Amino acid sequence: MANQHIQPDDLWPSAQYGFSQVVVSTGTKIIHCAGQTAWDKDMNLVGGDDLEQQTAQALENIKSALAAAGATMKDVVRLDVYVVDYDPDKIPAIGAAMSRYFDPDHLPANTLLGIDALAMPEFLIEITATAVVDA
Repeated sequence: MANQHIQPDDLWPSAQYGFSQVVVSTGTKIIHCAGQTAWDKDMNLVGGDDLEQQTAQALENIKSALAAAGATMKDVVRLDVYVVDYDPDKIPAIGAAMSRYFDPDHLPANTLLGIDALAMPEFLIEITATAVVDA
């Protein structure tokens, strides 16, 4: 399966912010991961009020979900990131966690949305993922 990551000349360079402007996939199996938060498997909150730690746990949960479906983080083509009470000062914490999970040459397309609240008041972030692999 080949994912092609494209930085169009007519768009601003996004890799420094941890995502690709365009990802073209040619695989045959699409994996949709439900929104993941900072809960561990026992529903314990990981990271407390630390956005970077909560982001890392959400990504760790995505990594586990992908593994169960036969995929890796390199197969992720799209993320949707929901951040409670978003402001641009939160980007470094999110980016720091993302950089530990994604190869700079395999960055997914990404949308970051600021929202008022998530399912539980202790959640600071929720991330959905889509991956594409060969069947």
